[in-house]
Amino acid sequence: MTETAHPHEHAAHTDQIPRLNRIAGQVEGVKKMITEERYCPDIITQLRAIRAAIKTIEANILERHLHSCVAGTIASGDKDEAATMIEEIKDLFKRFELD
Repeated sequence: MTETAHPHEHAAHTDQIPRLNRIAGQVEGVKKMITEERYCPDIITQLRAIRAAIKTIEANILERHLHSCVAGTIASGDKDEAATMIEEIKDLFKRFELD
């Protein structure tokens, strides 16, 4: 995992912790389903639910990043930093094929 330092107030994401805890519980449930040799489509259904929950967290963090970090940098007038942030977002979409 890489960290990039940016000279602005960073958005907090602690409100995502309950969602992450729920996902952790879902993962434990899937592990139990596999151990119990449950029906494959039921396991896949739970895995899809986990994937959807993770995508929701990604979207929340991206939205907050755009509204807080990127907007703050643009408002500060730092064109170089804003261009860097835009490139970072473009790279995210390319690397992870975000929807």
